[in-house]
Amino acid sequence: MHELSLNEAKRVGRKMKVHQGPRIADLPQLAEHSELQRDIRVVSSVLPFKINDYVIDELIDWSRVPDDPIFRLTFPHRDMLTERDFDSVASAIDAGAPAKDVNAAVDEVRWRLNPHPSGQLEKNVPKQNGEALNGLQHKYRETVLYFPAQGQTCHSYCGYCFRWAQFVGIKELKQQSKDIETLLSYLQGAPTVTDVLVTGGDPLIMKTAKLANILDSLVEAKLPNLQSIRLGTKALSFWPYRFLTDPDADDLLRLFERTVDAGMHVALMAHFSHPRELETAAVEEAIRRVRSTGVVIRTQAPLVRHVNDDGAVWAEMWDKQVRLGCVPYYMFVERDTGSKQYFELPLVQALRVYSEAIEKCSGLARTARGPSMSASPGKVVVDGESVVAGERVLNLRFLQARNPHWVGRPFYAAYDPRATWLDGLRPAFGEKRFFFEEDAVDDWRQLERDDDLSRFVG
Repeated sequence: MHELSLNEAKRVGRKMKVHQGPRIADLPQLAEHSELQRDIRVVSSVLPFKINDYVIDELIDWSRVPDDPIFRLTFPHRDMLTERDFDSVASAIDAGAPAKDVNAAVDEVRWRLNPHPSGQLEKNVPKQNGEALNGLQHKYRETVLYFPAQGQTCHSYCGYCFRWAQFVGIKELKQQSKDIETLLSYLQGAPTVTDVLVTGGDPLIMKTAKLANILDSLVEAKLPNLQSIRLGTKALSFWPYRFLTDPDADDLLRLFERTVDAGMHVALMAHFSHPRELETAAVEEAIRRVRSTGVVIRTQAPLVRHVNDDGAVWAEMWDKQVRLGCVPYYMFVERDTGSKQYFELPLVQALRVYSEAIEKCSGLARTARGPSMSASPGKVVVDGESVVAGERVLNLRFLQARNPHWVGRPFYAAYDPRATWLDGLRPAFGEKRFFFEEDAVDDWRQLERDDDLSRFVG
């Protein structure tokens, strides 16, 4: 690894250089790993990969490749596809098949990878005047997600990304909005919304002027219920120079300041997957500059095999985040999409990692909630294991839910050492279904339409 000093980065005018798709296999750092190059070409034909020189030069320890955790996080691996899917694409590529035939094999695999899990399109996209508002999602009563068209890429891609379908060029899978007026119009008719999450991709890939159009418009709209703007980003991890040496870095910080000064709570929802992402001089200075604007940095990441499946790793990461002034927020369970079979862990193992991590931290780091599944009915946390009435069970609870009356309600699943997701669990105590599967009201909109909400309580 060669880490640039901040002065050196400023002197040379550090600019982001990216490598993506099958061309990743041609990086000179991989010349000594020829056995990986074919696998990289095949897998990166199916799943999106994009890596910049900051990640390559300053985060990856090439003496540990292929087992370096940041390499595992950002580079393709053959096991990210099933053997059947890998072979179908590899055979087309090896045979020199026409591009249309290779693309057909690739697209067939992509559709098998559950590109939009947890009802993202079917249940989450709101409607106005009977028309679906592409580029918006409104799953939880208080929060609307906004996908600006200019922010639907990232500085680098994580192999585990549950939004990988945004990046593969299939129109039917892409969520994006080119019009801020659509968002404002929807919010004006949605008085329950207190939070807007600008997401992607990564909204901080946008030039500051484009992002300013969104934030300034939200402030100027003077929506009486809007309290918070969240920005989902991995820029601090993968391109901290966004806040340091990019030509509009200072403009970005001034944008943050004026949005906070206007009375808005602004939260940078920063994705950190491994302590290494917090160790460079650039990221420490970037965090300091962001915090100086009044923006709060909250940190989150999924628990992923090969990268951070160790309680000590999470404890170190959370402690570093607290020291730098960030707020640990979520440990997520790897979603049921894309290369999940490569990254996922059984829920009981995820619970063990979380428990080992949290017990090593001070109270200031115990703000991190997890392990949490962002499943179709809501965010379900695995609270622990118990023996109840002689039966070994997993203790579960909703942190967030389509029906807000489910939030905080405990329920129990039969202990299963193999289950990796909510739909792999079965109810404990001989019950046929979980309570939320039987509830006739499974969306906050139904509650709004009912005058007597009391019957849904408890």
